[in-house]
Amino acid sequence: MKSLLALLLATLVTTPLVAAETKVAPKPDVAKGQAISTQVCAACHTADGSRGSPANPIIAGQHPEYLAKQLSEFKSGKRNNPIMKGFASTLSDVDMLNVTAFYATKQAKPGFAKNKDLVVLGEKIYRGGVADKQVPACAGCHSPNGAGIPAQYPRVSGQHADYTEAQLTAFRSGQRANSVPMVAIASRLSDREIKAVADYIAGLR
Repeated sequence: MKSLLALLLATLVTTPLVAAETKVAPKPDVAKGQAISTQVCAACHTADGSRGSPANPIIAGQHPEYLAKQLSEFKSGKRNNPIMKGFASTLSDVDMLNVTAFYATKQAKPGFAKNKDLVVLGEKIYRGGVADKQVPACAGCHSPNGAGIPAQYPRVSGQHADYTEAQLTAFRSGQRANSVPMVAIASRLSDREIKAVADYIAGLR
């Protein structure tokens, strides 16, 4: 018994105590992010990520955590888009941190709704959901003014209606499957409801 106790004490004395490692996230370099955006992103998303082609998302002012998650999922193939996979595959984690920080410093120009007949329905869905289809209000996750919640839900206010409609349709069909909640929600929306909420979001401020 004494020899066992002596052995345990000897082990405690001779074994160095290893402090728990704490990883400190690197600070983003906005200047490097701007350089990357010029070389890799600007052709489709414009120099500041603002109002380019309606087929491409406005990323100015988007939460950097959300953008970094999307880039990572394009790179891994979890979010299926051959064009974005090609671009994202050239970026390291640090590159993603820098470029998303750059776009987060920009402010998107306001958008506007186009379809007066649908915008009322879009507002109803965004603010109150569709009860009989068990569709929750978009505002619950994306906030009443569309600002989203950093690190959780993206900013959607002012987004191109064409882009939002395309993404909701892709979620509904399963073509885009990197968000289980959005796949479930979009699966319950009709074409008209998708168009309506996309148009309303475009003018949301």
